[in-house]
Amino acid sequence: MHNQHSQHHRILVVFPHPDDEAFGASGTLAKHISGGAQVTYACLTLGEMGRNMGIPPFANRVTLPAIRKEELEASCRAIGIQDLRMLGFQDKMIEFEDQQLLDSRIEALLEELRPSLVITFYPGYSVHPDHDATGASVIRTIGRLSADERPLVHCIAFANNHEQAIGKADLTVDVSAFIIQKMTSIRAHRSQFQAAELVGSRELTEEEILGRFGTEYFWTYRFD
Repeated sequence: MHNQHSQHHRILVVFPHPDDEAFGASGTLAKHISGGAQVTYACLTLGEMGRNMGIPPFANRVTLPAIRKEELEASCRAIGIQDLRMLGFQDKMIEFEDQQLLDSRIEALLEELRPSLVITFYPGYSVHPDHDATGASVIRTIGRLSADERPLVHCIAFANNHEQAIGKADLTVDVSAFIIQKMTSIRAHRSQFQAAELVGSRELTEEEILGRFGTEYFWTYRFD
């Protein structure tokens, strides 16, 4: 299981919103980076339609995109990601986006970077239409490559009942050694997650933090 981690030199992460990386993959990414991997994070939107404006509000519709961009950059610094690509698509509109345009942007990244691992959402099992549409584009694009050219694809899934449909995660990553990077990444997205909202009205104990955030789960996408 561990060699599945250590051998990746180039990893491409494709998510639609700032903060998608924080909960689901930041510990795993920090772990890969500490092992010498180069990570490129392609974030499709700035989450500019997000309902949350901070508690108490410190953003508004006009300032939110710039604030979320700064938060995203801070999250990437916490994780150690040096190559952040903001693709500039419209938040909440990925499902309506021209598929060819979306796919061509992913294709260009795959050609440029030639990653051995791609991390994205599992299409159909990740709750938000933007998540599903992003994962679907990544899977379509990689699916068009010949089998020997395809990178490994690890997907995040968290829809209700997803395990009935796709089984249990086949990759469980212990990220407890990178919990500081992960919590710093989550807290970087201040407009979306106030620390209080994140942990309830009191600070979580270290044990509770590890229990809640210390493991990340991935499903390897099977193309056959």
